Amino acid sequence: MSSERLERIGPVLQRYVDEGQLVGVVSMLARRGEVVHFEEFGNLNKNTGQALEKDSLFRIYSMTKPITTLAVMMMYEEGKLQLTDPVERYLPAFANARVAGPGGSLVAPDRPMTVQMLMTHSSGLTYGVFGDTMVDRQYRDGNVMVSPDLDTFIERLGQIPLQYQPGTRFHYSVSTDVLGALVEAVSGQSLGEFFQQRIFGPLEMDDTFFQVPADKLNRFGTNHTYNPQSDTLEVSDNPNASNFVNRQTFESGGGGLLSTAEDYMKFSQMVLNGGELDGVRIIGKKTLEYMTQNHLPGIFGDNGQHSPDTLPGFVDGTGFGLGFAVIEDPAAAGGVGSEGEYYWGGAAGTIFWIDPVEELIGVVMIQHMNVQVPLRATFKALAYGAIVD
Repeated sequence: MSSERLERIGPVLQRYVDEGQLVGVVSMLARRGEVVHFEEFGNLNKNTGQALEKDSLFRIYSMTKPITTLAVMMMYEEGKLQLTDPVERYLPAFANARVAGPGGSLVAPDRPMTVQMLMTHSSGLTYGVFGDTMVDRQYRDGNVMVSPDLDTFIERLGQIPLQYQPGTRFHYSVSTDVLGALVEAVSGQSLGEFFQQRIFGPLEMDDTFFQVPADKLNRFGTNHTYNPQSDTLEVSDNPNASNFVNRQTFESGGGGLLSTAEDYMKFSQMVLNGGELDGVRIIGKKTLEYMTQNHLPGIFGDNGQHSPDTLPGFVDGTGFGLGFAVIEDPAAAGGVGSEGEYYWGGAAGTIFWIDPVEELIGVVMIQHMNVQVPLRATFKALAYGAIVD
């Protein structure tokens, strides 16, 4: 990669900070196993002006999802479950699931919700926050997402109808949180214990966890939300008062982890390497190849189809694998990249992508809900523009 062209990245990200569009950002690129860019810009804490550092801690929200999905696939490799297994086999709260029908009616599922459907957000579940259907309202009224533990989360969720027939459409949802409960049910460990013992410990991801340890609180900053009325970023979550410090809800496999850019790069490099990093194997190469292909056509068959408008940021030319979105047509996706590239992001603006063709990984960490700048597209253009071989 061209060092001269990599130097274009810094001024662009610094400008976002200087213009007040980002408070702080850590950006990282690796190619062919070597880190070629790693910089920090701006502040960690908007209230105090504390500077961001390369090892600052970030709420990665939905970038938790690939990790949780991979944990389930590790157990699949061990013969402890099948992807076609009905979820109710492991989580009996779903045994009497019903589907919301016309006029508030409830109907039986045409086919059972499977583990694979959870991994691809085709389970019929929803989130309760992206719409206002009868089912969405029940999620909110039932306090599903603020359950104190995973057992309570599953108990509450099992009493609410599915929004769609399982396996008929992609709909972003709490499916990966259910996978977290599945990890606990099958492994006999808490989700955090499984992660630490089987993934974080072996990969030396020492700064990835569900709750900020007291001795690392100084590395955890403010989260922000864009206010369209004032056209400014306002603090929406202070470190000391944050649920990530004073945890009162369940360990969320869909969005509960904190991490650093360097830790998430370790996870991503392991994935790109085919399941191994620094002599430690986490999962099999063929398993990862299977995870990073588009599973939606196989699940849907003649039962439904994927519509790109069902998820913010889910663009044309894109399918969904097991825990990752997958680029099938870079031209249709509208940005530079490679066929077979896979990625995801988090609600506070964190992003990553893995390009197996170019052996390239990008990780960007920020803490902003409702980001107004095209950060992923811009960073990708800068990164691919530095490839000269």
